[in-house]
Amino acid sequence: MGVNIRPYIIINGKSSREIKGLLVTSLPPISKAKMRVSAQEIDGRSGDIVTELGFSAYDKEISVGLHGDFDIDEVISYFNQSGKITFANEPDKYYLFAQYNGIDFEKLLRYKTANVAFHTQPFKYSVSEGVREFDFSSEASSGELYIRNNGNYISKPTITLTGTGTVNLAINDITLMAVNMSEYHTIIINSADMNAYDTDGLLRNRQITGDIDNIALLSGKNKISYTGTVTKISIENQSRWL
Repeated sequence: MGVNIRPYIIINGKSSREIKGLLVTSLPPISKAKMRVSAQEIDGRSGDIVTELGFSAYDKEISVGLHGDFDIDEVISYFNQSGKITFANEPDKYYLFAQYNGIDFEKLLRYKTANVAFHTQPFKYSVSEGVREFDFSSEASSGELYIRNNGNYISKPTITLTGTGTVNLAINDITLMAVNMSEYHTIIINSADMNAYDTDGLLRNRQITGDIDNIALLSGKNKISYTGTVTKISIENQSRWL
């Protein structure tokens, strides 16, 4: 980030620079989430057995200040959110966050400065990648597409299938599941939370035969293929970074 650029954050599409009288005075360092592990020691064996349990969520803290004719109610409303956050030193990425730690607004009013901590999930995503849509002929009995995970870690995309009958879905030539679309012609498969939904947001995991958690895109180029009748495949969150 250039030295002449004023620090800022963007929460759910709105920049802190739009909040009257609010200044972001420092940003958190760019860091990597820590891996949670379980270590087991066995008598008679040197060392231990380490099992990786996944990456930890963690807090990212900023410093803020007030100046001029500020509106404290607008400031409170701005920070009283959860969702997506972008930091100025990583302007092309966003994190998923929640606000669990209370903010001392009395201190902010008295001293015009305070620290704000955002509880962020371990992965970050591209702010510019939208939903990719691929249309297919309803007369074809199979098809394939190529999509790139531009991140530095495996991604867990949301894949929306539109079609009929039973569709077998594969990634990189490994068949992962069968999707029964006889009753619900659009199924949304969210591999990050390991659930499938219909267009009304109702759970339809029973339409899936196979493990949704197996859906993953490696860093780089990936092939998604199917057999069955499919008219459209949409993919969201194709890239992911640590």
